[in-house]
Order: sequence, then structure tokens, then C-alpha cells
Amino acid sequence: GCRRALHFVFKVGDRPRSARFYRELLGMSVLRHEEFEEGCKASCNGPYDGKWSKTMVGYGPEDNHFVAELTYNYGIGEYRLGNDFLGITLVSSQAVSNAKKMGWPIREVTTGVFETEAPGGYKFYLEDKEQLKKDPVLKVTLGVSNLQKSVNYWSNLLEMKIYEKDEEKQRALLGYADNQCKLELKAVGGAVDHGTAFGRIAFSCAKEELPKIEALMKKENQKILTPLVSLDTPGKATVQVVILADPDGHEICFVGDEAFRDLSKVDPKGAKLLDDAMASDNSDEWFAAQNMKKAA
Repeated sequence: GCRRALHFVFKVGDRPRSARFYRELLGMSVLRHEEFEEGCKASCNGPYDGKWSKTMVGYGPEDNHFVAELTYNYGIGEYRLGNDFLGITLVSSQAVSNAKKMGWPIREVTTGVFETEAPGGYKFYLEDKEQLKKDPVLKVTLGVSNLQKSVNYWSNLLEMKIYEKDEEKQRALLGYADNQCKLELKAVGGAVDHGTAFGRIAFSCAKEELPKIEALMKKENQKILTPLVSLDTPGKATVQVVILADPDGHEICFVGDEAFRDLSKVDPKGAKLLDDAMASDNSDEWFAAQNMKKAA
């Protein structure tokens, strides 16, 4: 089956403000929320072993929308951004209007395109047009050190179609299908720095493709961060994933499509689970009582 762009993983230090940005400003819905007592075998929450949560937010189900995964580590208050993640572009005049009403900082960078930041400093570009009936999320932009090398990796090894390539502006647009969120690669004029926020982009493919992807990367001497592994979510489907790194260290997760469609079903209780988790999160008070700050 066709490979699908699924989500981008953001690490958030301030969960309530982040939830407000994605829900009230962007107008996304909580698709599901899960709490975990210990770290993930595929480092979904980063190199941390403690309690963490995962919240999927988007404009519709992951079957046909590109969404955001917000991972929150209870003991971490902030992350240092690098130049690896350059932004997500989406179409929503409602989001532009919401930002202005909320007094959220926003600025017009080109005619009809506004830049704003999610808590933590993650950039979003909002096109001031009516939200599309299809998925309004157009593209994810990642910084690269060598455009041609990255294009070769994503197109030749990961079989993405090249939609646009502009040598003068040192950018390229790739994707798996016309109706999916695209990946934009943009040269940053030097080395790519991932800071401590290390994002991750996820795609699905047929389960039988996973060992083939892993074997190809081994053959081509490319980096495999997590060899093929099964990940359990309590009370939900078990999925198989393989995690790769491109030439600049961007993390790429490929997950078996069949099990993922089951796992990613929208949970009508998702918003309440998130609200309950935020209400019962006493980590800020605990750190304050110990006269400590959450780690950065």
C-alpha cells in the first residue's frame, strides 16, 4: 500500500499552554491521549526513563490528516531548540483570527502568510485562507546541511517523489502523494543542530515493508536508531516500528500501517483524559516545594 505521512513529534515543557495553542489557536482537536509510567523502547519521549504522556492533536483522524504528537516528560520544563525544525505550514484563516483575538504574537511574513510560535518556540506558518475541506496541513520544513545529499536520501532510499526543487533558494519539496502533507527540505548554510528538542517525523507503510526498509539501510550503511521493534500501548494495538536517521540526524519513524490504523483510532475520551492528566499533574508544585526547577 501507499506510504502515508502521519505526524510530527514535538517535546513540550508546558503542557497546559501547549494544549491551549493547538486547541484554541490552531483549532485542532485532541485525537487521543496516553500516559506512560516509564520511557519508550523507541525513545518516543526522548532519552528519558520517567513518567511521560503522549497527546495526538489534529484537524481529523490520522487516517487522512497529518497531526502533531505532543510528548511531555513530567520532570522536564523546557527544551533547547536548534535549526533542525523550521516550521509547519497550514491553511486556516480561523487560526489567524484566533491568534489576533487571543493576543498571541503573530506577524505577517509574506502577503497572507502569518508566522506564530507554539509554546517552546516551534514555528507555524498560517495561510490566511479558508480552511480546506481536505487536510489543512500543507508541509513540514526541516533544515539540512547539504540539499542534494538529503534529496538523494529521501527520494532514492525512502522513495519520496520530488515535487519541487529550487537550487537558487536551496529548497526542495517531496512527498508520498499529492493529497498528503509534504516534506520541505531547506539548506541552513551549515551544520544542523537538533538542540535537545529532537523532533521526529512519522510515516506508515505496509508491515512487510519494515524489514525491507531496515535491510536497505544496513546495506547502504545508513543510520538505524531503533531496529525493528514492537511497541505496546496499554489496552490498544501493538505496532511495529523501525526508527532511522537521515544524513543530518533527523529522526524518521516507519510504522506498520495495519496495526497503526487500529492504534490511531480517535478516542472520544481523549480531550477529557488530557484535561484530567493536566489537572492532576502536581509536578510544578513538587519542584517548587523542593526549591528546584524542572530540568531544562
